[in-house]
Amino acid sequence: MQFLILGLLLDGPLSLYDVRKRFAAGISLFYAASFGSIQRALGQVESKGWVTRVDADDSRRRKKLYVIEDSGRRAWREWMLSPITGSDPEPTMLAKVYLLGSLPAADRGDCLRMLRERIAADADRLVSLAAELDETEIPDDVREVYRYRRATLDHGIRAQALTARWLDELETS
Repeated sequence: MQFLILGLLLDGPLSLYDVRKRFAAGISLFYAASFGSIQRALGQVESKGWVTRVDADDSRRRKKLYVIEDSGRRAWREWMLSPITGSDPEPTMLAKVYLLGSLPAADRGDCLRMLRERIAADADRLVSLAAELDETEIPDDVREVYRYRRATLDHGIRAQALTARWLDELETS
């Protein structure tokens, strides 16, 4: 979440409430974040020196704005160009695509390549697992159980293929 917030701050200074509004306005469709988790993430990026908290000029209520520093820009760019790790890559992939327009045009292809590599690796694992399962003799008494479990695996394979095509279209459009 820290890097998603840094990406939002690339557009200009935001308060905690502004960041929360950005999440509510669409980011929350692919990246869940509570008010408390956003507040903690802002504190973390501030403690790393990636953002600075300043007083808003036009506020009588002592509104604080978070401003991204050069070190935050560098950390964000490094994250955008790094491979996705972990067992649930979709939220991170969607966050990177969401922020892709803020990355210099010369770097966008590299970011998309990294995303496609992860999708391809995951797809290969699913296809291998499906082939292994399809070679397994299934007893009649569990054939219906297997049918639905195999259908779920097939969904994963199709979803990976769709995501790969979507990423390809992003690069060529």
